[in-house]
This record gives sequence, C-alpha cells and structure tokens, in this order.
Amino acid sequence: MSNRTKEKRSKNFRLAIVDDKTHRQLLTLHFTRTSFFVATVSFIVVLTAAIFSIIAFTPVRTFIPGYPDARSKRAAIQNAITIDSLESVIYRWELYSENLRRVVEGEEPIKIDSIINANRKAEEGDVDVAELQRQDSLLRQHVKDEEQFGVSDGVRRDLPIEGMHFFTPLKGVVSQGYDPAVHPYVDITAPAGSVIKATLDGTVIFAGWSDDSGHTIQIQHDGDIVSIYKHNEKLLKKVGDKVTAGAPIALVGNSGELTTGDHLHFELWYKGETVDPARYINF
Repeated sequence: MSNRTKEKRSKNFRLAIVDDKTHRQLLTLHFTRTSFFVATVSFIVVLTAAIFSIIAFTPVRTFIPGYPDARSKRAAIQNAITIDSLESVIYRWELYSENLRRVVEGEEPIKIDSIINANRKAEEGDVDVAELQRQDSLLRQHVKDEEQFGVSDGVRRDLPIEGMHFFTPLKGVVSQGYDPAVHPYVDITAPAGSVIKATLDGTVIFAGWSDDSGHTIQIQHDGDIVSIYKHNEKLLKKVGDKVTAGAPIALVGNSGELTTGDHLHFELWYKGETVDPARYINF
C-alpha cells in the first residue's frame, strides 16, 4: 500500500524559488510531467508564431540577406526598362545593317511597315477577325460596367508599400531629414517656382491654405497611403481631382509662417502613421 502511494506522489513535481538568506519561498509551481510537456510545446509554438509574424509583417524582413528591399526593387524595375530599351536599339541597328547590306548589294531595302504587317499576320494566323472584334467589344463593355458601379475596386489587390514604385516629387537637396520624434517629414530645397509632382496615382483630398503650412495639398493613394505637400507658392490641382504619378500638382514656394525659405515640406503616411520618404524615394 505504501509503495502505491509513493508512485502516485512521484508523478507530481514542485519548483520553488527560495531566498538564500531567509529561506522564504518566493514562488512555488506545482506541475506534472504532462503539464510540463504541454507548457513547453505551447511556449515553442507561441515563440515560433511570434518570430514568423515579426519577419512576415514588419520591415524586419528587409534585414534578411537576400530579401529585396524597396531600393533593389526599384533598381530591378529600372534595369528591366533599360534592357527593353537596349533590345529596341539592337533591333534598330540590325535593321539598319541589313538595309545597308541590301543597298550595297543593289537589293531592295526592307521597309519597316512590311515587317510590322508580316509579324501581325504571323500572330493572327487564321483567327476570325470578326470574332476578335466581337470579344473585344464585350470586354470593353464589361470593364466599363465595372468602373461605373465600382465593382472592380472590390477585387483590387493593394501592394505593400515596399513593392510600390514612387515618383520623385521634387529633385533638390534634402535640407532636413526624417526624424519620427521631432521631424516626421523631409524638407527639400529647390528654386522658387520649381514644379512639384505627385508621387503616386491618387485623388486630391485637400487643397487649401493654412497660416502655418501655407498652400498645402494632400493626395490619397491606393494601399492606404497619403502624401502631403506644404509651403507651396501655388497649387495646380483642386479637391476631387484625379492625378497620376509624375503629374504637376504645385509650385515650390515659401508660404506660411513655419518656413524660412523656398522648399517643399513632404510627408508620407502609411496606414495612419508617418514613414521615412527617403526609404522609398530618391530625392
């Protein structure tokens, strides 16, 4: 009987933290093998989920070697554009050299129109032109109906801010950089009257005057992004206007009380918080 009691008692454990001087117990934990195993597994799962969430949903992932940041993505896009331009140049030089050879040998030079028509015929093949036109009309009507009733907005996929390509609003000198505590924006100095451009496609949600900021314009972009431009000499857009990236929206000035010279006060907001524009834009 006593052996069974000892076996039962041996299944329970106690962990105690005792003061070395007074021998007073500060903390006592009672547990069994099962509860200890469950607690250990739960801690490992929670820790793994926390680490995964931090890496997946915060900018910490940009510190992982091999993960592309915003600058490398912009560089990749620019390289793709450059490669496409080089391919066009190479094609023109090949056409030029072929025509030069034909002229030297007394043959008829190749006309660019004939090449385009030949490629178009090769692509079309035996496709029914009337059927293509009918399908194109149906597609255009479908897109028009979606835009009219706002259906397409519900299925639009917003890119994270790291994956967006920002247009430089103003080329100049950054006189004061971003500080999240005391200066959550950047100041770019440029000559008075320089054109300020929209950094992304969007809609003007504010265009007016304030005593501190002078002529100010705010633009709402996709992905819960807002850009703000202050101390302008003149505004070129009004509330409700649709703008595209690179479209002129204002002129550099020195309006408002909180300014000491001609410059652009530029703010970039993402999901209700300010972010450093210099991380995504080359001024």
